Amino acid sequence: MRRHMARWLLPLLLLVPLWAQAASVDNMRLWAAPDHSRLVFDLSAPATADVFTLQDPRRLVIDIADSKLNADVSRLDLSGSAISEIRTGIRHGTDLRVVLELSRPIEPRHFSLEPNEQYGHRLVVDLEYPGESAVEDPIDPIAAKLREQEIAADRAQTKAVAEGRDPSKVTPTREKAQPHPKRDIIIAVDAGHGGEDPGAIGPSGTREKDVVLEMAKRLARLINDTQGFKAVLIRDGDYYVGLRERTRIAREQKADFFVSLHADAFNSPRPHGSSVFALSQSGATSETAKWLAATENRSDLIGGVDGSLSLDDKNKVLRGVLLDLTMTATLNDSLTIGGRVLDRLGRINELHKPRVEQAGFVVLKSPDIPSLLVETGFISNPEEERMLQKPSYQQRMVEAIFGGVRAHFQSNPPPASLLAWQRDQGRGGSGNEYRIQPGDTLSEIAARHDVPVGRLRQANELNGDVIRVGQVLRIPSS
Repeated sequence: MRRHMARWLLPLLLLVPLWAQAASVDNMRLWAAPDHSRLVFDLSAPATADVFTLQDPRRLVIDIADSKLNADVSRLDLSGSAISEIRTGIRHGTDLRVVLELSRPIEPRHFSLEPNEQYGHRLVVDLEYPGESAVEDPIDPIAAKLREQEIAADRAQTKAVAEGRDPSKVTPTREKAQPHPKRDIIIAVDAGHGGEDPGAIGPSGTREKDVVLEMAKRLARLINDTQGFKAVLIRDGDYYVGLRERTRIAREQKADFFVSLHADAFNSPRPHGSSVFALSQSGATSETAKWLAATENRSDLIGGVDGSLSLDDKNKVLRGVLLDLTMTATLNDSLTIGGRVLDRLGRINELHKPRVEQAGFVVLKSPDIPSLLVETGFISNPEEERMLQKPSYQQRMVEAIFGGVRAHFQSNPPPASLLAWQRDQGRGGSGNEYRIQPGDTLSEIAARHDVPVGRLRQANELNGDVIRVGQVLRIPSS
């Protein structure tokens, strides 16, 4: 009996050293953002960590159980982060201790990530800066109040329709805002990927995250140089922002429009051309759209996870109706703007598809902000990779994108915007325009002006019958 036990026990004892093998930290990466720093530990195996702060002096301690360090900490670039120095040592003979000397108050958060296509096991430590904004130049408080009033008016009308009430009798409270409303139209510009997520990589090694960041900065400069517009960069450096965090930032900054820039790849070098995508609430409009959406939506597996919009304060059925109505209006605006952008992109580059496509991109799922994802080209195509590296080509691309966005808002400016004020000043009481009032419907306006509904839609580039209070319609001659 003892001989039999020994025979089974010996292989088990031989396996123990393999099970107990320590994880190694093979690399450390640091990314600095305006509102946080992210430190990533690349691990050879899963490991648990204990993370806590110490004061006098201010420090963050990271104890990684049963681990050893195989990375050169001195090679980390600490500039722009909250970390002034990194020290390491061994604790209890087997644990790795990493001590971060801090230059500012932080709130730590840490989590582990499973291996994916690009990385193995990772420990992610975020150092969040209390009270700091994710953008360097946040929206002016007065402009934010004006935008909130416009949003409140739209939501009140939408809720009345959802509840079966007469929207013409809804009069949402509007506080007086000073100075006189002539607010900028806020455009949120999102450079895809970033930080530990390089995005697609071209045949010669060009990284998507670098190309689109440069284009986003060019687009932001163009927007800010145009009277009546202001850009908000979702990221202005090489760091990762979660997909839902991107839309949260846009909503926090009261954006009127959200555009996400990409230069993606396909599993073949043949596909080429620019594309424009809006959100699909059902299926994608093409296999390529479906594939690209799945690719982009995997970014959070690389960069981490975060929360989503909460509507917990609403009745479940009403919540669904409200979201459906709001998304319908938002999607119509997205498709209209997308058509204008696509038309201009087609003058610079071949189009991958001749229409605005739709797919389930997470980054477009903001219910109250019209949003587009622009694939400026396929970085997997050698010729387009070469073109995307050229500053002159990047500039022409962003001019086309903003040209389409600007044309839409010049035709349909938000009521409190400078563009709306300028239009009203030059309108001179012209009889060929009509400002939508509470309770109006497109069919009633068409009948009142003796114009077919189809012609009214065409004159105002409307994809459906959704209109908004304060919007000015061009009335074509009968």
